[in-house]
Amino acid sequence: MQLDEYLSELNKVRLLEYHEEQELWRAYKESGDQEARRRLIEAYQPLVFKVAGSFRSLEDAMDVLQEGTVGLIESVEVFDYTRGVAFSLFASYRIRGRMYNFLKKEGRADVACLEARGSEQFSELELLADTGMAVPEQVELLEVSGRLQSAMSRLPTKEQMVLNRMYLKCQEAAKVAEEMNVSTSYIYRLHKSGVRRVRGMLSRFIHQWK
Repeated sequence: MQLDEYLSELNKVRLLEYHEEQELWRAYKESGDQEARRRLIEAYQPLVFKVAGSFRSLEDAMDVLQEGTVGLIESVEVFDYTRGVAFSLFASYRIRGRMYNFLKKEGRADVACLEARGSEQFSELELLADTGMAVPEQVELLEVSGRLQSAMSRLPTKEQMVLNRMYLKCQEAAKVAEEMNVSTSYIYRLHKSGVRRVRGMLSRFIHQWK
C-alpha cells in the first residue's frame, strides 16, 4: 500500500464514542470477540499516523507506519481497560517505540529524535489531543502530560539529566555515561531509580484520578 492509499483509507475511519469503545473492550477482553478487536485496531489507526509525526516525510514512511501499527496491535492485546487509563496514552509509547526500533535497525536512529529536539519537556504528548479522542480522554491526557512534566522536574538532578538525555535526546546509556564522565552501570542505576520515582509519583495520581 502506498502512502496516498493509506491516507485514503484513514479518512474512512469512524471514530468511536466513549460508550461504544467501552463495549468493544468488554467484548474483546471478556469474550474474545475478534470483530471487536478488529474495530478497536481500525479506530485507532489515526493515532499511529499522529504518533508518526515528523517521520511521515521519510521515503520509508509506510514501513514506519506499519511498524507503528504492529505496536498498536500489541497495545490492544495487552491493554487493561478496567484500570481507567486512556488507551491513546497507553498505546502511544509502544507505537513510538516500534517506530524508533525500526529506524534504529535501519541505521537512522538520529531521525527518531527529531520530534524531541528543541523541547525540554514531554510536550509531544499534548499533540495527541486532536486525534478524535473523546473529551474526557483529552482532559486526562493533558493532565497526565502536566503531571509527567512536574514529576520529571522533581527528580534529583542526575536522574533528571539521565532521563532527559535517554528519552528526549534519544542517547544511548554509553553516550550519556561518557558525557557525564561516569560508568555505564551507574547510568543504568540512575535510570532505574528515576523511572521508579516517576512511576511512583504518577501511580499515586492515577489512583486519585480513578
